[in-house]
Amino acid sequence: MLLGIGPDGPVPGRRVAVTGMGVVSCCGTGVEALWTGLQGPAPEGERRVPDFDVTRWFDTKEARQIDRFAQFAVAVADMALQDAGPLDADPERAGVVMGTGVGGFETLQNQVLVYGERGARRISPRLVPMMMANAGAAAVSIRTGWHGPSETITTACAAGTHSIGYAARLVASGRLDVAIGGGSEAAMTEVGIAAFANMTALSTTGHSRPFDIRRDGFVITEGAGALVLEDWDRAVGRGARIYAEITGSASTADSYHITAPAPGGGGAAACMLLALEDAGLEPAAVGHINAHGTSTPLNDQAESEAIVKVFGDAAPPVTSTKGVTGHGLGAAGAIEAVASVLSIRERLIPPTVGFEEPDPEITVSVVSGSAQPWEPRPVLSNSFGFGGHNGCLVISPVADA
Repeated sequence: MLLGIGPDGPVPGRRVAVTGMGVVSCCGTGVEALWTGLQGPAPEGERRVPDFDVTRWFDTKEARQIDRFAQFAVAVADMALQDAGPLDADPERAGVVMGTGVGGFETLQNQVLVYGERGARRISPRLVPMMMANAGAAAVSIRTGWHGPSETITTACAAGTHSIGYAARLVASGRLDVAIGGGSEAAMTEVGIAAFANMTALSTTGHSRPFDIRRDGFVITEGAGALVLEDWDRAVGRGARIYAEITGSASTADSYHITAPAPGGGGAAACMLLALEDAGLEPAAVGHINAHGTSTPLNDQAESEAIVKVFGDAAPPVTSTKGVTGHGLGAAGAIEAVASVLSIRERLIPPTVGFEEPDPEITVSVVSGSAQPWEPRPVLSNSFGFGGHNGCLVISPVADA
């Protein structure tokens, strides 16, 4: 991973290894549940996490004092740390970066109802710390006892990707030896769903159909994902299992509209190119694109045009896992980063469930029907959020894997 572009060209940084993964999604709890779910049909009904057992991480009293999105953050961080094995990290050189779109929305809605029904004196004194967007990162930091940066990125639907990119950069720069990067979201409240529905962002049919001509909006979901990111030499030295490497990341802004992407995907294309430049790669080196692919008419069109701008007629296979998972807002990019690492591990590109009738205006090669075998190469994982936030990660296989 490069640290930036200086007057004399790219500024090199330390290599960043992915040594642990954790995820909760509508496919279930854990990375194996996610991978299995991505091979099958889309879940029926609302896409909530079906098997989240809060008592695995919190006692009853603790669970009442932390919002569901922060519970998810603690859960995926713990799973990722367990997966990474004994880190023996210096607390001063280990940190947390977690993203979210809206933070403790469930707590806020519930306490507004309390105010209306029972008055101001009945508002919980824990409302503020439970609803704050930084509650997830803070809870993970407290659990780990790490004293390095504990930060939160709230760039809408790009937050999970930006958080992993920033966490990787903290390791690459030498500031940290170990970091947890990820995103968490639990905004499936009555108010949250109504708000997205009333702005016509949600599918009226309840189906997520990325890049399909019938697409009519996204299907909202909840969940979280996290990666343990570690200095490469440190990971090798302790004999860690290295799943992949974060080789590049980038962030740009459309500066166009509060919800709609810039027509033509110019900002998204610039972000992809910067991420590839950060990784020291040409577009031809990319073997797979994990698309943002929300199933909204404007987003999918703009993203496909951006891909063509970057790759021309030689674009690699494209998939959107949101056909199964739905759209997890600030958690989406983190869940998709986990899916990208699993794609490398399993040597399979998951299909885009729901893509059955191609849109003639979208010319990229969308993987559909069943998983596509591949010889792993760098994966470009895209996330684009309301407000024009663009984030891209380059996740590369281990050279001798």
